[in-house]
Amino acid sequence: MTSYDVDMASGRRTILLVEDEPAIAEPLAETLTREGFHLQVAGTAADAVDAAASLRPDLILLDLMLPDGSGFDVCREVRRSSQVPIIMLTARGDEADRIVGLELGADDYVVKPFSAREVTARVRAVLRRTAQAAAPAAGQDDGPIEVADVRLDPATRSVAKAGAPVDLTRKEFDLLHLLMRSAGAVVTRERLIDEVWDVNWFGSTKTLDVHVSGLRKKLGDDSAAPRYIHTVRGVGFIFGNSIPRTRAR
Repeated sequence: MTSYDVDMASGRRTILLVEDEPAIAEPLAETLTREGFHLQVAGTAADAVDAAASLRPDLILLDLMLPDGSGFDVCREVRRSSQVPIIMLTARGDEADRIVGLELGADDYVVKPFSAREVTARVRAVLRRTAQAAAPAAGQDDGPIEVADVRLDPATRSVAKAGAPVDLTRKEFDLLHLLMRSAGAVVTRERLIDEVWDVNWFGSTKTLDVHVSGLRKKLGDDSAAPRYIHTVRGVGFIFGNSIPRTRAR
């Protein structure tokens, strides 16, 4: 592994760049270093998993095709113990590949060829959204929300259905939180994208549909006759049929 700007005492955010092609890794690492980040570069899936556990980076830039495995496998392994933001770097433009990455818990993706400026912008956007999700707005009621048999606790970022825990990715949790905070009312697609992703989101809005589909599966919701998440065609989504039943600290 290669380290750039090794002075960690400065408090700079650390990025783990997983990329085996020096022609891509070196200029990207140098650009991000100039932008104020500390960079650690791993060239294999094995090194990436080890570095994610030992380094505890603030964000991972993860190439999909690695010499000893797949970025999908790395993402899956990292997600077993960490919710660190992950941006996938892929030469594959197929929608199916992007959907798999998002379902595994990736926060964003960049299709090669890309510019270092675009990657830097996406890194800053993802880190900003992560910070906003971790710090509730002043005056916002951030106590547990319970609608029907689903209970969501923002403080612990946990969800339970009928008392049984539901394992969600960060984006799935943020989507559910927004929908449950507005239970009984339609939340537009635009608002979901703006608040859960970013007003400057680069990707396709199909990303939203992928995450809603994932939420439905994990909640055991039937898309044909939903109990929890209802689609308002052309507008957005609504959670349940009434306002939250319980909102307690």
